[in-house]
Amino acid sequence: MNQGLLHLHSLLRWIILILLVVNIVRHFSAANKPFTATDNKLGLFLMIAAHTTLLLGLYQWFTGTWGLTNIQHIGMGAAMKDRISRFWAVEHTTGMIIGIILITLGKTVAKKPFADAVKHKRSAILFSLALVIILLSIPWPFRAGIGRPWFPGM
Repeated sequence: MNQGLLHLHSLLRWIILILLVVNIVRHFSAANKPFTATDNKLGLFLMIAAHTTLLLGLYQWFTGTWGLTNIQHIGMGAAMKDRISRFWAVEHTTGMIIGIILITLGKTVAKKPFADAVKHKRSAILFSLALVIILLSIPWPFRAGIGRPWFPGM
C-alpha cells in the first residue's frame, strides 16, 4: 500500500506543476481581463491536487521510513547532520507545506473584493513563488542520494 501511495504522490507532482504553469500563464496573460469562472476552476483544481498530495505526503512522513520513523530511530540531531535524512525529515516537507500555503493563498485571492487586475496579479505572484519553492523541494532524479525517478515505477 505504501508503495502505491508513494507512486500516486509522485504522479500528482506532475499534475501540480502543470496546473501551476497553466495558472501562472493564464493570470499573467489575463492581467487586464475579467477574473472568470475558468480562472476559479483552474485554481480550485490546483488547490485540490496540492492538498491531496499534501495528505498523501503527510501520511508517508508519519508512517514511512524517511520521516518520523527515521527521526525516532537516529534522533533529530543525527538526522539534521545527515543531508539525506534532513532533506526527507525537514526540507522536503517544509518546502512543500510552504508551497501549498502559497497555492491556497493564491486561490483565496479570487474570493476577495479586489479589482480583477489585482486578483490576477496577486494570484500570479503567489503561484509563481509556490512553483519556485516546490521545484526546489522536489527530489529530482539528478539529486544525489535523494533523487526519485521522473515518473513513478521507473
